[in-house]
Amino acid sequence: MAIKYNADSKTFILETRDSSYLMEISRYGNLLHLYYGDRIPDENLDYLIKIQDRGFSPNPNEAGNDRTFSLDYLAQEFSTDGKGDYRIPSIEVINGDGSRIFSGKVDGYKIYKGKYCTTGMPSLRAISEDSVQTLEIRLKDNESKAAVILYYSVFEEKNIITRAARFINEGRESIRLHKLMSVTMDFRLSDYDLVTFDGRHTMEREFTRTPVRSGVQSVQSCRGASSHQHNPFAILCERNTNEDYGRCYGYALIYSGNFIIEAEKDQYKQVRLNAGINPKSFSFVVEPGEEFQAPEVVLAYSGKGFTTLSHLYHNIFRENLCRSPYIKEPRPILINSWEAAYFDFNEEKLLQIAKDALEMGMELFVLDDGWFGKRDDDNSGLGDWKVNLNKLPNGISGLSDRIHEMGLQFGIWIEPEMVSEDSDLYRAHPDWCLKAPGRPMTRGRNQLVLDLSRKDVCDYLIDSINAILQDAKIEYVKWDMNRSISDVWSAQLPAHRQGETLHRYILGLYYIMDHVILTHPEVIFCGCSGGGGRFDAAMLYYQPQIWCSDNTDAKARLKIQYGTSFAYPVNSLEAHVSICPNHQTRRTVPIETRGIVAMDGILGYELDAFKLTKEEKDACREQIHFYKKHYHIIADGDYYRLSSPYENPYYTAWQHVSKDRKKSLVSLVLTDKESNDAQMYLRLKGLDKDAMYTVEGLEGRYSGALLMHAGLPVPGELNEYEGIQFCLEMI
Repeated sequence: MAIKYNADSKTFILETRDSSYLMEISRYGNLLHLYYGDRIPDENLDYLIKIQDRGFSPNPNEAGNDRTFSLDYLAQEFSTDGKGDYRIPSIEVINGDGSRIFSGKVDGYKIYKGKYCTTGMPSLRAISEDSVQTLEIRLKDNESKAAVILYYSVFEEKNIITRAARFINEGRESIRLHKLMSVTMDFRLSDYDLVTFDGRHTMEREFTRTPVRSGVQSVQSCRGASSHQHNPFAILCERNTNEDYGRCYGYALIYSGNFIIEAEKDQYKQVRLNAGINPKSFSFVVEPGEEFQAPEVVLAYSGKGFTTLSHLYHNIFRENLCRSPYIKEPRPILINSWEAAYFDFNEEKLLQIAKDALEMGMELFVLDDGWFGKRDDDNSGLGDWKVNLNKLPNGISGLSDRIHEMGLQFGIWIEPEMVSEDSDLYRAHPDWCLKAPGRPMTRGRNQLVLDLSRKDVCDYLIDSINAILQDAKIEYVKWDMNRSISDVWSAQLPAHRQGETLHRYILGLYYIMDHVILTHPEVIFCGCSGGGGRFDAAMLYYQPQIWCSDNTDAKARLKIQYGTSFAYPVNSLEAHVSICPNHQTRRTVPIETRGIVAMDGILGYELDAFKLTKEEKDACREQIHFYKKHYHIIADGDYYRLSSPYENPYYTAWQHVSKDRKKSLVSLVLTDKESNDAQMYLRLKGLDKDAMYTVEGLEGRYSGALLMHAGLPVPGELNEYEGIQFCLEMI
């Protein structure tokens, strides 16, 4: 059994194949955390709880004269608030009497087969009921009659535990919820680093590693989406942890809106980590008999470094998260019209780009922004999802038919969540966007945000998008969101409930996707938010791939894709070859290198094929052939980061290894070239040490042990920004 309860020691034991997670009910009913780490025997860990009289650490009433028991220093699974624990709390409420206290005591539990459900939000699914076991622990505040249900599902063979929380008001007065964390985890030791993935538009998910210091540190989004600036994924690790060694804990929040991941080193050098919805600008009124669901967090533990942790996330996200059937299928090689044409196109220009793309071996033509409404730039037309007949006189269906007659599939770009003031939709329904009455509006990209907390807005978008998909043969949709949310105020919510708007927006977005994306499994949906501004696990629930970044510069992508790989599988990352000088950085990189970097994901192209030279077209054709030949190693295999672009100034390298370890693809890009430089060697990973391999381009046979310990020589003739790939096969 993956979950057990020992009644004698009042201990809950959760076990995966390689890890153990234990917690205990204290003598006063508090749920205390005992252990999470490498799998250990089922033993009584009560000896780990050391109680003592701590100055200025108050004692709960039920402890009587016992001054040694205080929640101010004990490790907990879900903290109280206002009862003597002064660390960052799991929950913040305002009760009907105005008090801000929640004191949850264990009030029962359930253990059952299968996976719990997070109402209205994405979550991992169980492939079979027998593969997952769930524990529910109920915490009750006896004074307010409020309860919190803590959920734990154990994917035993996947080495994954998920957590979530649900708040229930069982009292007679409304309660205002200001904070409800999906996970709280306390550690008795403090020698940890916090790894986060930060950045900005066109430079997302950069690897950031900082020691956990005394006090509170956090990463968070308050932009209405998970954001370019910070990703809802973090790692807590020991100071000596690297790719192959050390203990590390992963926290992946399945949520696309405002989030926070916060860590606190307390006065006794203990560490608490919280993850959940950002309490900034958040409040939710829970009436008697109502409840509030917090999103799910996917926990993973590795005692063998970052690589093993990444493999756990890659496997669970590929197999138990995404609902699209395409997550397990090769994607067509696409060409996107954006950098080729922007808004300046007509049907004949698009057909010419498609014709040249077809000759290069591409399989899918995607029409980006500008095909609808009055849309000749980004200042008008959003919200009017009717084809612009001045550009496309035969409509989307006519263009689609001609593209299909050429032998290509067809896709389009949409941005459903936004509206232009210069649009028929805004003129008809100005109250449908987020804007505070009597205040001047804030614009981003000269567009406003539709209020998805309103069902009428959601239903309009569902009908509009489904009508487009029913009107023409469309195999691919790029779903974009091109601004951060501001001026948050909904015309449908009373003043005391305005703090619910942003969370209701996200629930509305999921509602739309439930009724569009999940009802069109034949369509590949690609997520986008100005590139990688909403690259999160919740979006992968709906979309098998997400546009990694608007920055298509191959050198910049080395860092972006490096950071992304820590949690997200390669076959979810859409990456394109674009023209040079690059439109974002003005850097020129060989087209062969652009292909090597782009095929570290879902390969595509973002250029005007008509303007390419014969040599460039030949290079693209060769890339497509090579990528398709090795697709299953890249998309389905294990991923290894062989070097860090932050630590190695000379080259960045990575490796894909098939699950059976019989085939491997190694990629390297030289990032700095010195005169008369030293010979460098690249040590490989993931091979069978006892097997023999051939290396394409090298004579002889090499053992896996030799390739992993001695490595391959990096060719000295490589120039700066040039790349190379090695194909290995077991013999």
